[in-house]
Amino acid sequence: MSYQALYRVWRPHQLSDVVGQEHITKTLKNALFQQKLSHAYLFTGPRGTGKTSAAKIVAKAVNCHRGPVEEPCNECEACRGISDGTIVDVMEIDAASNNGVDEIRDIRDKVKFAPSAAAYKVYIIDEVHMLTTGAFNALLKTLEEPPAHVIFILATTEPHKIPLTIISRCQRFDFKRITAHAMMGRMEEIVEETGIAVEPDALALIARVSEGGMRDALSLLDQAVSFADSTITREDILAIIGSVSHDMMYNIVDAVREGNVGAGLEAVDTLMQEGKDPNRFIEDLIFFFRDALMVKAAPHLEESQDRLRADDAFRSVVEQLDQAWIFQIIERLNYFQQEMKWASHPQVFLEMFIVQAAQQTVTLPKAETDAAPNSSTMEALEQKVEYLERTLKQIQAEGVKQPQQQAPQPAAAAKPTVRAQQTSNKSRANAKRVKAMLAGATKAHLQEIQAQWGNVLEQVKNQSVPASAWLNDCQPAACSDTEFVLAFRNEMHRDMVDEKFRELVEGAVSQKMSKQMTLLTVLVSDWEEIKESYMKTQRGRETEKPDSTESRDAEEISGEAADEEGNPLIDEAVKLVGRDLLEIKE
Repeated sequence: MSYQALYRVWRPHQLSDVVGQEHITKTLKNALFQQKLSHAYLFTGPRGTGKTSAAKIVAKAVNCHRGPVEEPCNECEACRGISDGTIVDVMEIDAASNNGVDEIRDIRDKVKFAPSAAAYKVYIIDEVHMLTTGAFNALLKTLEEPPAHVIFILATTEPHKIPLTIISRCQRFDFKRITAHAMMGRMEEIVEETGIAVEPDALALIARVSEGGMRDALSLLDQAVSFADSTITREDILAIIGSVSHDMMYNIVDAVREGNVGAGLEAVDTLMQEGKDPNRFIEDLIFFFRDALMVKAAPHLEESQDRLRADDAFRSVVEQLDQAWIFQIIERLNYFQQEMKWASHPQVFLEMFIVQAAQQTVTLPKAETDAAPNSSTMEALEQKVEYLERTLKQIQAEGVKQPQQQAPQPAAAAKPTVRAQQTSNKSRANAKRVKAMLAGATKAHLQEIQAQWGNVLEQVKNQSVPASAWLNDCQPAACSDTEFVLAFRNEMHRDMVDEKFRELVEGAVSQKMSKQMTLLTVLVSDWEEIKESYMKTQRGRETEKPDSTESRDAEEISGEAADEEGNPLIDEAVKLVGRDLLEIKE
């Protein structure tokens, strides 16, 4: 049989022909020319990326009669003999079928002898990860200190299966997947040289489905040459690999995007009647949406540009899709792909995907999908803007109140003076109401609302996420039988809850407490003053009525403030963590 497959005919004969591995070929060229060769190399990477080809090129270059050279001449007796396999000093061993200890011991015994027809003995062990543990151990010492005339080149697709003791004795080169752009360039050279008629779209499809393997791409191109009548088209490649035409895929994507379940199921039924594989089709859908996401997110990338140039219809379809919707579809496709792997009837899961995806699109229109991820954030921002506009109008109407000129005050008194100037009228009004309700407040009521506060926040969040966000910096400070006080650190947050979400918070608290409750709001700084003032009032009454119940309630409301004063341990704890994070128990 005189015919040879394309991947064998066009196998690289020089390092420059190894496509997409410039980081490796440059290093090897310099090592060959400078004669700085290692005794052992490890070539790792996916299938069809040039590992074995590069190993044979290195073997020819070290034995080339014109050496030292960067590239083998492929004309001298040594280069030709290595290419056609007549020189036994270069041995290519398949570790998948020669993985025992005996085979490796045979190599270990033969490396001692000098080469017969070349300058170096080169052992190329392919799929070296298939060796047994005993074989690796037999190879270990020889690999570390081989004779000066021996070079080992190990190749594997699964380097994680190789013992670290072997890897540490080799120079490792990681071959990467070949990009679609590089593969198309190499195939264009081959078809131009051989006179094969092929459409650019077909080459682009071959490059995509080959998943970075040049050998797979040339094998598929070789198969297409036999299949096609004259010019190789995209439809010929789709027929060979069993994939769906892009027109059919675009129709299904449009049906899902528009929520047309009937059209989507009809298209799936047509595909099944044509004998298409459901697993292959759902994989094609994943790659389609992946390409669409690449074009939407990074249109400047070379891969995105190649995809757009190759298919105008793809551009028009992608322009109608939204990134958030694409994310949801890919997640759903990934779920159904996992389910289909073990299903007896994968077509059923494919139809379920069409139905669910189409119904989800109907339930969540595009405009709403765009806003869904950020709706809560946007609502909160709108409320903040509304608050700021209202504050600005108030300042414009009333003017900015200038503080009266006062004599310089000591540094210790400066802080309360500034705070008093910043306190709003609303804060003072709320302070009066809070001071009035403290007469009926008890520690038992406060503990009850604190125990339910987590449930209150959860209920508020279920009804309004922005309302829950505004409540993040507040805590219950006091509670009576009919009223409760929330102390806020931020005045803006206090005002928003007081004006926009009062009914929502009161309703949640009333439901959890099983009685009607009224909300009072106050700033933390105001609450400290209110509590201090109330305590002084109660202490004055305690002088008159030492045994009164009212004075004992005051002590409870303030969190046992009288006991706290003068306690150096408590004072130090307050300095370290602050009073808000401190809970003092008897």
